[in-house]
Amino acid sequence: MTFTHAIARRPAMNAGDGLTSASFGAPDPERMLAQHRDYIGILESLDLQVTVLDPDEKFPDGCFVEDTAVVTPEVAVITRPGAASRRGEEAAIEPLLAGHRPIARIVAPGSVDGGDILVMGEQVLIGLSTRTNEEGARQLTGILQACGMQCISLAAGDGLHLKSSINGIGDNRLLVTQEFSECAQLSGFERVVIPADESYAGNSLWVNGRVIMPAGFPATREIMDELDIEILETQVSEFRKMDGGLTCLSIRF
Repeated sequence: MTFTHAIARRPAMNAGDGLTSASFGAPDPERMLAQHRDYIGILESLDLQVTVLDPDEKFPDGCFVEDTAVVTPEVAVITRPGAASRRGEEAAIEPLLAGHRPIARIVAPGSVDGGDILVMGEQVLIGLSTRTNEEGARQLTGILQACGMQCISLAAGDGLHLKSSINGIGDNRLLVTQEFSECAQLSGFERVVIPADESYAGNSLWVNGRVIMPAGFPATREIMDELDIEILETQVSEFRKMDGGLTCLSIRF
């Protein structure tokens, strides 16, 4: 799928008050903003028209906009985030998508975070996690199957979200952490397995034929160079402190 648009939100100065299980210390707000600007610049260099929302201090996690929606060529599904403190973030996202896609919604008691959903052409991987429950997966499957898509549910693994560990780097090629190297539910995909000590690089982002990856993971970079994949590296250290990464920071469509 070729992306032409993206939605992002600048991090708030209180982003360090958001949810995290990481132990890397508090993010530096100014460095976080600089890294976010670099990220937006990369998306724009790949010919995406990026809508950047202002920070909203009511939602310290609000820069991780991906969790608020799942967008396919046929529909935009507004999620119900799994963390209660994040419910309400989606209100600003829905009107931006309504001009591009029909809207569907996940409703209680279902919960879905967009970070658990990986769209690979007509196939969709749905990660079951602390943020995406079985009822949310059931609702999402029903919506997407009605659009002719095939959904595969699987445990999200050790990361916060499925896309902490699995991401597309081609039409039928997945970049996966060691944890998913033998996963039977991924047997229909080519898998590129990254070294165990570089698992954070599993959250890389494929956009319009190129892969954006976090800086500082040379072994993973070498693997992808050998596959003749064009790589764009960028620093996301401050977002990592908040359990975030490259995919989380935008909705692409």
